[in-house]
Amino acid sequence: MLGMVGTFAERISKRRGEMELKPDFSFRPLPAIDRPFRFSFAVAPSPLGPLHELIDSRSGNNKGNWTGTGFNVIWRPNSTPGQDRFLELNRTAEILQFDEISGPIPNRGFLQADIQMFGLTYLQQIKDANNNAGLHIEPGIWASVPQTDNPAEVPTVVRMASIPHGTTIIAQGIATPVSGPPSISNTNIIPFVIGNPQQKVQFPESNLSIPSNFRSLPGDIAGITQAMVDNPNSVLLSALAGIKDAVVLEVSSSPTTPVLGGGVANTAFLQGSPAAGPNAQTALVSATFWIETVQDPAGGPDVHQLQYTQTVLLNFNGLSWPHITVATLRRSTTYTVKQGDTLSDISLHFYGDGTELFWRMIYNANIAVIGPDPTQIIPGQQLTVPT
Repeated sequence: MLGMVGTFAERISKRRGEMELKPDFSFRPLPAIDRPFRFSFAVAPSPLGPLHELIDSRSGNNKGNWTGTGFNVIWRPNSTPGQDRFLELNRTAEILQFDEISGPIPNRGFLQADIQMFGLTYLQQIKDANNNAGLHIEPGIWASVPQTDNPAEVPTVVRMASIPHGTTIIAQGIATPVSGPPSISNTNIIPFVIGNPQQKVQFPESNLSIPSNFRSLPGDIAGITQAMVDNPNSVLLSALAGIKDAVVLEVSSSPTTPVLGGGVANTAFLQGSPAAGPNAQTALVSATFWIETVQDPAGGPDVHQLQYTQTVLLNFNGLSWPHITVATLRRSTTYTVKQGDTLSDISLHFYGDGTELFWRMIYNANIAVIGPDPTQIIPGQQLTVPT
């Protein structure tokens, strides 16, 4: 599966120019906004504030490339008479790419003075790891928003996303730094009566021991266990070892919590007619992202890991049906070997240390490219450097 992710990443990398901003594009408020920054971290290395580790500033191009695996589970509406639901389960392979937006993004105010945000464009792509089917593509923007007076809100972060199935979301919330591994709570996929989360309704499709024609085919759910279905967040727990610290981004499309702002819009098909009700209306999106610094157990360089859990409530036939996606991704950058390069040279360039503990991390990530001898790297080879 990791080989499939690498091949997928290489194909996308060659086409990334289609999504990139032009090099000479930069926001420039006219006239300039003369207002001090008031972001959530007292000391931040860039105006991106809590979002700054989503890109790799050491690569020199202000981009972030993250790849990894995860799990997706969704109760889909079903139009077969007598059966209103289908449970889709997917082991996933994911690529998430970020590009820093040059310049401050102006927000002009009437109730208070103007503000400026700083942000990143992103492109998320998710495929089924068992059958290579494309599942999800999401272009969007993450932005760091300073403290505001009207409304009276602390510094926040906001995710602005467009989903091709027919939904756009604004999910806003707060960023919090934590020491050590984050605390990841349990979750479940049990539907409930719309507006009443306590009134849950169990269905047999969530029990993998009960055969069903209204669940993903057995061949498509290889590697998926009952424990994963019962608690999708359990997939994240195996990657918590060695985490030194994290920035927690908690965002929601709720217009009132955790902060004012946010919302969801659906196409006519999803929303349905007022008389008949929705086909599958996205009612609420809530997500937690953990941007983690992971210590190398052998004493090599720290690397960065991104974990997230997202719950989308789909409303149809009187119930809210949870759609949960989780993933663990690692950040890396691509380096093209030049004449005379050694792994020690490359390690020194990226990590500031060319000793074996450091260059071996690059070698271990590229054994399939380099081969059994770490001294035999060839000009033109594309190496993945964990960052």
